Amino acid sequence: MNQPLSAVICVLNSKYIHSSLAPWCLLAGTDAYCEKGITVKIIEGTINEQIEKVAQRIVAQNPQVIGFCCYIWNITATKQLIRLVKKQLPNAIVILGGPEVSYNAGRLLREESLIQYIVSGEGEKPFALLLNAIFKGEGVQNIPGVCYRDGEQPVISSPYISAEEPPSPYTQAYLDALKGRIAYLETSRGCPYSCAFCLSGRCGGARFFDVERAKKELLLLANSGTQTVKLVDRTFNANRKRANELFGYIIEHYGTAIPKGVCFHFEIAGDILDDETISLLATAPTGAMQLEIGLQSFNAETLAAINRKTNVERLKRNIQRTVANANMHIHIDLIAGLPYENFQSFAESFNTAYDLKPNMLQLGFLKLLYGAPMRDNPEEYPCEYEQTPPYEVTKTPWLSSEELLNLHNTEDALERLYNSGRFRRTLEYLLKKGGQSPFDLFYQFGQFAARKGTERIPLDEYTALVFTYFSTQKGIDKSVLRDVMVCDRLATISTGKLPAALRIEDGNLKNAVKALEQEEATRPQKGIKRGVALLYTENCAAYADYDTKNPITGEYPLFKVPMVGGGDKI
Repeated sequence: MNQPLSAVICVLNSKYIHSSLAPWCLLAGTDAYCEKGITVKIIEGTINEQIEKVAQRIVAQNPQVIGFCCYIWNITATKQLIRLVKKQLPNAIVILGGPEVSYNAGRLLREESLIQYIVSGEGEKPFALLLNAIFKGEGVQNIPGVCYRDGEQPVISSPYISAEEPPSPYTQAYLDALKGRIAYLETSRGCPYSCAFCLSGRCGGARFFDVERAKKELLLLANSGTQTVKLVDRTFNANRKRANELFGYIIEHYGTAIPKGVCFHFEIAGDILDDETISLLATAPTGAMQLEIGLQSFNAETLAAINRKTNVERLKRNIQRTVANANMHIHIDLIAGLPYENFQSFAESFNTAYDLKPNMLQLGFLKLLYGAPMRDNPEEYPCEYEQTPPYEVTKTPWLSSEELLNLHNTEDALERLYNSGRFRRTLEYLLKKGGQSPFDLFYQFGQFAARKGTERIPLDEYTALVFTYFSTQKGIDKSVLRDVMVCDRLATISTGKLPAALRIEDGNLKNAVKALEQEEATRPQKGIKRGVALLYTENCAAYADYDTKNPITGEYPLFKVPMVGGGDKI
């Protein structure tokens, strides 16, 4: 009779709020396919905590086998963790899996002597069968997706793609471990696209799980205590009929079986949205859903080069329509460093995307992942990139290293000014009166801010930086800019206090506060904090009550009341 086998599955998440689904999928696989006598536990950590503490948690279990889930954001820390654990458990068998190791197993097996096996591709069944083989002392040659050494020589297996629907990871143990963190829901695998920079197309075409299973798990996660259920399907609306059924299910049950306040996040292809889907999404309760729409670029030559067929005009119309509904957060993204995208072309893509008025415009940078066609075909896709994770592109034939560096400063300005939601009115004013394109505004201010230094800068100091820079720009009235920035501040920061750069000492402010409190229509509700400021260019008082935020913009309602008699009365 075989001796019991103890195994641990470990993952280092990028942040505590994230709850990796992979170890729970593997655990579900062991429950479905492992022999009796094999016990498996999960240990989660983050890349931001002391690796020694994670190692201690693993060692305390005294496992004979340790599996690690590997991604670009955690592979460096994971290798460090392996070294720490193996010092104390030298006989433990180490197994790696995940997208960061699935397509470079040979290199890892040659260079990392502490690693015994790599599971390439989908892991539920191969990992369980590998544990069975270790448990019974059998060979692993016939286990799909398992890479190993034969003496010193790596033996590589093709990434495993299952034809079966995987077992559900959503056990009570998973729910107990979630503790209000972001929950990830998988209702399909694979992708209908084959973008040259992405791995999803290498995972097979889109395979959809049973729709009734998806509904059941959707309800389970919605009632788990989380505020966000993020669908990990690469293109959720690839099957329109199925997507509409699930969208409709959420809309129908929101506020009853699905608690109010829970938000569902979907990654979709915007150009394949049809009128029926857009009309259905328009009926969703405000804040119930978020859409993430990958643009990559608006350059037709670029899109063709990365094998992403997109009806650009239809894409733009569909984004405009979903944004106009104002009932869900719309997130779109661009990627810098793609083929044939030079500085001017990227600026044009940026301006086109900005004019669509998404709630978030992400400026990302191309990363050449192991297994991605762009990495595997350097002659077709010539570029320089970092040799260590996350393998970010540093130079292309179309973008210099200096231009890419400057685009990082542009990204910083975009994140702080636009994506934060804290300067919405300010940006509208600056773009209307300053005469700059959106890209020029973020680019030029980004360079200025970088010279001043923005790392760990407090919001008040950053606000002062914005006011100082833009108040001297052509076409900008400093007094109007101050008032607009005050409105943004009141609507987004619940302290009600203005930063020093925007504060004006004026006794009339107390009079305005009293007048607001005396009028029944403007009297604050008991227990609700309020922020009040005087706007001199509009001769009015502005106030915000910090009670309920808009779930889309994150803002508190802002009100303005005219002043008469020199500001002493309202």
